[in-house]
Amino acid sequence: MRISGSITALATPFDADGELDLDAWRRLLDAQIDGGTQAVVVAGSTGEAAALFDAEFDTLLRSAVEYVAGRVPVIAGTGLSNTGKTIEQGRRAAALGADAALVVTPPYVRPTQAGLVAHYRAVADDGALPVILYNVPGRTGCDMLPDTVAELAGHPRIIGIKEARNDVARMEELLGLRDEAFVVLSGDDPTACRAMLSGADGVVSVASNVLPRSFRRLCELARTRKRDAAEGWNDRMLEINDFLGVEPNPIPVKALLQLQGIGHGLRLPLQPLSATHRDTATRIALAVRELETACDAVAD
Repeated sequence: MRISGSITALATPFDADGELDLDAWRRLLDAQIDGGTQAVVVAGSTGEAAALFDAEFDTLLRSAVEYVAGRVPVIAGTGLSNTGKTIEQGRRAAALGADAALVVTPPYVRPTQAGLVAHYRAVADDGALPVILYNVPGRTGCDMLPDTVAELAGHPRIIGIKEARNDVARMEELLGLRDEAFVVLSGDDPTACRAMLSGADGVVSVASNVLPRSFRRLCELARTRKRDAAEGWNDRMLEINDFLGVEPNPIPVKALLQLQGIGHGLRLPLQPLSATHRDTATRIALAVRELETACDAVAD
């Protein structure tokens, strides 16, 4: 399996009572498929995985697998703070039909680099699903270094890494590990264009929840090294990407989704977008619609 291109880290829609909104979930999946998204992540950090009960994880993943019906890969977020629990979560995801597991570095516990190697090898050796490493030190308190990734990249069940750092030198080191069996994916929307122009295989995006067509276009331009066109298209998304960072993810993107009629907020301790930013959200929602419409009219 080779995961590449425009990959959406799906938000999880809730209804007005804070329960899963499966109708909105299916409409979000429809928008992704129609917009050209090439894989989806269920129950990642954007999906508020930490706020989901086991039965809800099962429901979301099962329904995504059934609804997508093989049109694109479905990747499950399975990374937890403990190796045994991560393995168990991967087995559950495999039983529910996921195609791969996105396994974040263990949050909070701050393992050593040797601990990370042992952790990921144990998860991959279990063999439930192909594993995509996920490094996002700003959230986990743990930074997986390139030398550690190099130790893991040759494992036959470890198929890539999502690197969510805005660091040119780090991305360049990781790109040196790419081969036919190991992909390097950006996990940072604002720098994804730069990463793909340098050789990254794609992006696992938050913004593509609301910009699926735009991110598919960006990936196509950047991955075929159409530099001027890719950078020009990326410039058109800058204001939207900036807005998605005004408060912790997924608060801003869920505000935009709500304006599209998809979902009604978040679960505590996350709260809806602050009143300070709500007028901006309305303006950005208009920019999103205009950019998505423009995708249908532009040629490479």
